[in-house]
Amino acid sequence: MKKALLIVVIILAVLLALPVISLLRWTFQAKKPIGIVIVDKTVPSLDREKHKSFSWIMTNNRYVNKETNSSYSYRKNYYGIHPTRPLREKKWDNVRYNMEEAINILPENNEAVYFTDTYGVTFSDWYPAINPPRRTRKLEGALNDMDNYLIQEMKTKNRLILLEYNTFDWPTGEFASFRLQERIGIRWGGWTGRYFESLDTLAKIKAPIPLWMTQMYRKQHKKQWTFKNPGIVLLKDKSILVLEQGDMLTNAVPLINTDSTWVAKWGIAPTVTFDQWFDIIDPQQNTVISKFELRTTPQADTLLSTYGLANEFPAVVMDPEMKRTFYFSGDFCHTNIPYWTARFNGVEKLKGFLYSSKNPEDLRRFFWVYYRPLIEGIFGDYYTEINNK
Repeated sequence: MKKALLIVVIILAVLLALPVISLLRWTFQAKKPIGIVIVDKTVPSLDREKHKSFSWIMTNNRYVNKETNSSYSYRKNYYGIHPTRPLREKKWDNVRYNMEEAINILPENNEAVYFTDTYGVTFSDWYPAINPPRRTRKLEGALNDMDNYLIQEMKTKNRLILLEYNTFDWPTGEFASFRLQERIGIRWGGWTGRYFESLDTLAKIKAPIPLWMTQMYRKQHKKQWTFKNPGIVLLKDKSILVLEQGDMLTNAVPLINTDSTWVAKWGIAPTVTFDQWFDIIDPQQNTVISKFELRTTPQADTLLSTYGLANEFPAVVMDPEMKRTFYFSGDFCHTNIPYWTARFNGVEKLKGFLYSSKNPEDLRRFFWVYYRPLIEGIFGDYYTEINNK
């Protein structure tokens, strides 16, 4: 009996010691000072999901604000909307930069900029309605002239630039969008899309089909919305295409496939599933690191081709010369990860608790085996390069 009790005590002691050791390893890891401008205009809640996972990666890898020598705070260290407590009062602070900061101060004092989301916050985001329209009055948001100036100056100084999905789309104006596309050598044809775990309008799911989407479909195709299975919806202006699992898709969840060069270089998973919004771009001369794949049937391929689309298109591209400007064609940074885990070294080893290592369709894999090594690879290479000059 005593021996069994001793074994239990030892096991408990080990279990308690492991987190302490992990925390100590993180604490004494060498800090990496770097200046990063984080821009997130889409913060309708205190969760800050549109940049939280990026700040988690920076903290976990011991990148610190070079001015304060402390970890980047996902609550404070970003430009954009800052909701204030109590939320019921519906108030916020909007932290912006001016012309002088965009052209001179920020590019001079920072090594990187990351636009995680420029969509912003609309009236229906701030005051939720049962059936909001597709586009409501913008309270804050859109890529503007200050943003374009900042990107231009960062590029001129050969800084690291990362941009994500919705940088080109509404509410950003056509001219601002065109200028950015010219600057980073990308063409966007106006198409965006998303996977839905159910196309049934009555399904109780996390991301249900909005009413405006079904109305748009009826108006364009002159027939009722009768879809029930999982699927993908593609949108452009007043056009809508619905690809349902079955006749159109062998599996509705989009894949991201990464070139073997980058799999070997950065440890990215060769294939991972993705369930957030994405856009379809023409990379032109940019290097394609990863591609989206829609698992279409021949019937769907025929439909897509009539709109000038294909079932594969870029997911991550990089400028081919300096290799310091990246565009992610998806809502990559949108992960509400438990932030307290950022201060534990080796937390990714708890695969069974974080995601299924045996199920390739597990959507939780995206952050751990794709987005995290992608960001770590980009920043790791860049940090090493600028500190070895």
